[in-house]
Amino acid sequence: MVLDKHTASQTAELLLQINAIKLKPENPFTWASGWKSPIYCDNRIILSYPPVRNYVREEMAKQLIHLYGKPDVIAGVATGAIGIGMLVADYLGLPFVYVRPEAKSHGRKNQIEGQLDPNQTVVVIEDLISTGKSSLNAVKALKEQGAVIKGMIAIFSYGFKVANHNFEEAEIELHTLSDYDALIEKASNQNQIKEEQMTTLIAWRNNPSKWESK
Repeated sequence: MVLDKHTASQTAELLLQINAIKLKPENPFTWASGWKSPIYCDNRIILSYPPVRNYVREEMAKQLIHLYGKPDVIAGVATGAIGIGMLVADYLGLPFVYVRPEAKSHGRKNQIEGQLDPNQTVVVIEDLISTGKSSLNAVKALKEQGAVIKGMIAIFSYGFKVANHNFEEAEIELHTLSDYDALIEKASNQNQIKEEQMTTLIAWRNNPSKWESK
């Protein structure tokens, strides 16, 4: 859920400016899941642009405090949200941990890196929400270590129905700075996509696992 339409529009514009989001309806990308996609979002590139990363850091921090108050700990989901999560934690003067997809097979065999005590309140930071499975896997790991999850804030969401279902089922509140609708509107207003491309992008979002380029 986008909290502020102006922030959603501004974030989408910045992501397009730095090519963090690439639109290629005619020559789609292939995701790790095997899904074909006319869009690719790489929010990690934000870290290379100080004005953009500062904007994202401060907007995430502002929304986090508005929604949840100050938690005990900020948690970033590895690997994409480690950088931005740490920036948010530093901006708020809070401890930071990050969550691996699975526990290491060597050493201390940690899945959560950093100090996290039982019953501490945590807000989870993500860079991108697709189906939500990896994000909710991190939430599960945090809960198993005794954390109290207040919610999650991400930079961008594709807005898939399956993601909405997964978060509702897990009873985790999700807010994002921007989303697919804001992105498509901004790209269209800037003449970065044509009418036929818009049709493709909408069709893909409605059924991403079955979509095929034509």
